[in-house]
Amino acid sequence: MNPVLVSTDWVQEHLNDPQVRILEVDVDTTAYEQGHIPGAIGLNWQTQLQDPIRRDIPSKERLEQLLGSLGVSHTHTLVLYGDNNNWFAAYAFWLLKVYGHEDVRIMDGGRKKWLAEGRPITTEVPQYPPTEYRAKEPDFSLRAFYPQVLESLGRPEFVIVDVRSPQEFTGELIAPPGLMETAQRGGHIPGARNIPWAQAVREDGTFKSPEELRALYESQGVTPDKHVIVYCRIGERSSHTWFVLKYLLGYPNVHNYDGSWTEWGNLIGVPIEREAPTETHGGASPAPCPQ
Repeated sequence: MNPVLVSTDWVQEHLNDPQVRILEVDVDTTAYEQGHIPGAIGLNWQTQLQDPIRRDIPSKERLEQLLGSLGVSHTHTLVLYGDNNNWFAAYAFWLLKVYGHEDVRIMDGGRKKWLAEGRPITTEVPQYPPTEYRAKEPDFSLRAFYPQVLESLGRPEFVIVDVRSPQEFTGELIAPPGLMETAQRGGHIPGARNIPWAQAVREDGTFKSPEELRALYESQGVTPDKHVIVYCRIGERSSHTWFVLKYLLGYPNVHNYDGSWTEWGNLIGVPIEREAPTETHGGASPAPCPQ
């Protein structure tokens, strides 16, 4: 297995490993309190993993304070998992890599697979001694900002991947039902390839094989020689695809546009397309999970 992916077996074997911290990050921020992996720390993506005022990633100082207060050290092996096939676990992975954490992994299959296998859960919230977490200066090469996206349009060395559902891609929907962050207009960034994030996972929530993933993306012109920019609505689904391309397939230049559609669809004067794609987008239909 890829070293950035760990199995549910591996996690269960390391539940009492003092060098490992398990972190749960869910779309449904109430899921953790309903039951979680023993010893896992719950992180709230809305209040802890973003700056709610600046609509930005948390500052270096804020992240250090948060993780240190929870007993997480920069020397720990961090294992991330969550609901919706690891949407926000992948976002947290991306954020931790922006700030230079060395050993971060994702539990393949996420919360869904752990529960489906009948593994132990608890409602007890762990208490770890505080640490002094030290983050590195942010590596913004992992991130795309909207001026960079705008400048990339039409340039052959760039490819933009929209990982949202086909209905969001064409503008039929601006946001999935029940989700509040939205934009003034629907559609997609001109020239973007629509490869929904869910095409990268199997029914049980685990990632498809590297061979299947390579065929999926290369069939749409998303190749390792390109600068790849991925986006969705608020940056969590695109983090999932960013993880696939950079860590499971080893693409050297992958940038997560975390401003995504809630930024692009609200900007004045930027180009937007709405037509449906004229070709099929790579392989099987998306898995029947939230888009």
